[in-house]
Amino acid sequence: MTQLIGFIPSARTLWLLAGGGAFATIFAIFIPIPQRIGVAIAMTLAWYLVIILLAGIDAWRSKADRVEVSREPLGKLSIGRDNPVTLTIRASQNNSNARQFSYQICDGVPQDLAATPPLISGQLEKGHSQTASYTVHPYRRGEYEWQGIQVRQSSRWGLAWHQWRVNAAQTVVVYPDLIGLKSLSIRLALQSTGAMRQVRKRGMGTEFSELREYNSGDDPRSIDWKATARRNRPLIRVLEPEQEQTVIILLDRGRLMTANIQGYKRFDLGLNATLSLALTAIQRGDRVGVGVFDRYLTTWIPPQQGQKHFSNILDRVSRIQPELLEPDYLGAVTTILKQQSRRALVVVITDIIDDIASAELLTALGRLTPRYLPFCVTLRDPQVDIRARELGTDLAGAYTQSVALDLIQQRELAFANLKRKGVLVLDAPATQISDRLVDRYVQIKSRNQL
Repeated sequence: MTQLIGFIPSARTLWLLAGGGAFATIFAIFIPIPQRIGVAIAMTLAWYLVIILLAGIDAWRSKADRVEVSREPLGKLSIGRDNPVTLTIRASQNNSNARQFSYQICDGVPQDLAATPPLISGQLEKGHSQTASYTVHPYRRGEYEWQGIQVRQSSRWGLAWHQWRVNAAQTVVVYPDLIGLKSLSIRLALQSTGAMRQVRKRGMGTEFSELREYNSGDDPRSIDWKATARRNRPLIRVLEPEQEQTVIILLDRGRLMTANIQGYKRFDLGLNATLSLALTAIQRGDRVGVGVFDRYLTTWIPPQQGQKHFSNILDRVSRIQPELLEPDYLGAVTTILKQQSRRALVVVITDIIDDIASAELLTALGRLTPRYLPFCVTLRDPQVDIRARELGTDLAGAYTQSVALDLIQQRELAFANLKRKGVLVLDAPATQISDRLVDRYVQIKSRNQL
C-alpha cells in the first residue's frame, strides 16, 4: 500500500527556470525603457508558469511508472553489530518513453538506529528489478518501530522527482549479540570435529578417551602397563577433561552495570559474555545455570544441558535491563548455595571499584571456596587505561592521569585479595570480555581445574 506525497522539481527544471529568467532579462534590454520592467516580469512569469506546469504534468504522468519498493522481513537484530537490511526495487512494465529511471530511497529507520548509508540511490531499467542494502548498528536492546519507506523517482521528461511513501511499518526487537553467538557456534562445531582443532595436550584430563601407542616425549606416567603387557608394545592412556560438569553464571544487573562504555551499557556487554560462555559450556557437554540479580536474584534458570536449554536461556534474559540498585552479592551466592549441592564453576560477572566498595563481593566469593570454584569476571572501562597512559600536559591532565592510576591500583589490590582466597579472576576491557571469557573457560577445562 502506498501514499502519494507529491513531487519536487528536478535540477533540470531549476536550470530551465533560471535560464528563462536570464533570457527574459536580456531580451528586455531591447525594449523601450517605460515597458522594459513590465515586459521582463511578464515574460519571466509566463516562462515560470509553463515550466512548472510541464513539471507537474510530467510528475503526474509518471505515477503510472512507479517502482515497487519492499523491505525484506526484519528478523532479530544484534546489538553492537552491523545488521543488514535489504530492499527490493521493481520497475514498472507500463508503456513509457523512458527506458531507465533514477530513484532515491530513504527507509523509515528509528532515530536511535542510524542507517549506513542513510540514502540509497540508483538507476533501474523498465521491467527489471534489483536489491539494495544498508546496515543499522544498534547500541541498545529493546523494541524499535520502523516507519514507511520514502521513495523518489525521476519523471519521464526528467523535470521532476515523483515522491511518495510506502507503508511498511514494522516492530523489530534488538537482541544480544546473536551474530557473534552464531559465529561462536560455528567455531565450536568446527573445533569439535577437528577441522580447527589445535594439538591437544595429553594427560590433562580425568576421563579415559582412548589407548594409543607411546611416542617419544609422552609422559611415562601415562603408560597403561596391563594393556602394554597384553599387546607387547607400550600403550598410553589418553585422558580428556571431564564432561557433564556444572557451570553457574551470575550476572550483576545493579548500579555499576548501568555505566556506558564506548556507547554500550556495561550490562549489555556482560550479557553478551554470559550467553557466549553458556553456549560454549553447553557445546562442551556441561550443565549450565544462569542467574541475574540486583537486590534479589530476579531471574534463575537451573542448570541443564542441550541446545534447547540454551534457547530458553536466550529467551529468558534477552529483555532484562539493568537497574540503579546496589546488588546483593551475598544474597545471590547464598541462594545458589541452597540450590546447587554438587561442585560447580560459579562465574560472577560484575565490576569492582576497590576493596572497601566491593567488600561484600569479596566476602560472597570467599564463601564459595573450597567446595565450589569461584570465578570473578570484571568488565574494565578501556578509557581508564587510556587516561592512565596519557601524560598530562597541564594540571587537569596530570590530575586525570593520577585518578586513573589510583583506580587501577585499587582494582589490583581487590583482585589480589580475591586470588588469596582461591578465587579465579578475569579483568578485561568490556568490549573484549566475551572472547576472553570463552578462552579462559576452555583453559580451565583443559587444566581440569573444576
